[in-house]
Amino acid sequence: MFKTFQTYKLLFVRLILIIAAIEISIYFFKIDLIFTGVFGLFIVFLFVREMYFYVRNFVLIYDKTIASILQNDFTSDFTKHKFNRSYNDLFHLYDTLKNKQNEEVSKDIIYRSILNNIETGIIILQKQDSDWNIFLMNEYFSKQFNVPKVSKWKYLKNQLPSLCEIIEEDDFQEIKTSIEISINEQNKQTFVLQASRTEIFEKDYFIVLLDSIQNVVEKKEKDAWVNLMKVISHELLNSITPIRSICQNLQDLVEQDSLSAEDLEDIKNSVETMLRRSDHLQKFVEGYRKLAMLPSPKKEEIELQDLIDNCLQIMNPLFKENQIEVLSNIAFKRWINVDSQQVEQVLINLLTNCIYAVNNAELKQIIISAEAKENRIFIKISDSGNGIEKEIEDKIFLPFFTTRNEGAGIGLTLSKNIIEAHGGYISFKTEEGRTVFEICLVE
Repeated sequence: MFKTFQTYKLLFVRLILIIAAIEISIYFFKIDLIFTGVFGLFIVFLFVREMYFYVRNFVLIYDKTIASILQNDFTSDFTKHKFNRSYNDLFHLYDTLKNKQNEEVSKDIIYRSILNNIETGIIILQKQDSDWNIFLMNEYFSKQFNVPKVSKWKYLKNQLPSLCEIIEEDDFQEIKTSIEISINEQNKQTFVLQASRTEIFEKDYFIVLLDSIQNVVEKKEKDAWVNLMKVISHELLNSITPIRSICQNLQDLVEQDSLSAEDLEDIKNSVETMLRRSDHLQKFVEGYRKLAMLPSPKKEEIELQDLIDNCLQIMNPLFKENQIEVLSNIAFKRWINVDSQQVEQVLINLLTNCIYAVNNAELKQIIISAEAKENRIFIKISDSGNGIEKEIEDKIFLPFFTTRNEGAGIGLTLSKNIIEAHGGYISFKTEEGRTVFEICLVE
């Protein structure tokens, strides 16, 4: 307990003084100086009394400080004792733990605030003996399911039996499923239930997340509409603004009493510009119509190699013109049930993108391969271009997004819609520095 040298030194000095005073008092008694000996004993009493209160105060301060630390009570004020260097280590420990507690409280407030503002129902259970207690329930869960912030599992079970029964059936283990929950005796709503179990500092926790499928779908739809309207408004303004400006200029010209040759040339150029912008706007609308009115696939049996060969034959003039080497590594024969015209359009779109990707590359090469596994056909098209930039990886399938000035931005979106209409998917990845687009078709 007495760690510092200063404390040992002060106690040692007091003991020496007391022993010395006792020896002197005994000496005075031996030489018959009774009153002087009595006075010496009085001095000894004062020394002992002072030492008693010194040790008592020292122990009391240590006991009070340690008790505050053990009870997580950091409201005590020890500033009046800070001048005493004997307590330096003790007060340093107290202040360090106080700062750590303040930091933990701040983090706890921030984390709870974040969880309370998330539009996902969250409850965290903590196991105590054989029972589970509610460690945390966020505001969204409480309001969404009209459940008060109870502290015991049995109370929550009374409020939401359908949820709690599923969790108990799986013995509080990892769960990922959908669940229908009736709220306020209204129609049932479907939620995605995800639950996991973890142990932290020998304490068992069970975390439950509930997402409303309806809310997720509505949010996705809203985001999709916002992105689409941004693109449409951008394209419309890009065409309408210059057309309006040109119309204003034409109006000023025709209001003149006479037209010069220069004015006629201006009118001619203005009309040509309006036609170009109108053609661009028409192509944009047609592209949107093509996406919105994609016909259902008319499937038929076709040999995979023939499908690939047809596409390569169509694209061959462009390959020769751009001096691109095309390798087809399909070593097996397989019949697939697809709409050949639609899938050809997908392959042509991907090959066209590859042509632009390798345009500035030293090695201009496109490789087509395929494999069959687990009742699926995987068609891979890779190129030796510079790859897709990280910043646009999540945008390449968005309607009307393009990095080419002359591009319409519907090729990959249309390809994705066609493959999904066939019950498959299209994705991309990077393998050994090459961009690879992969088409998956279910046999």
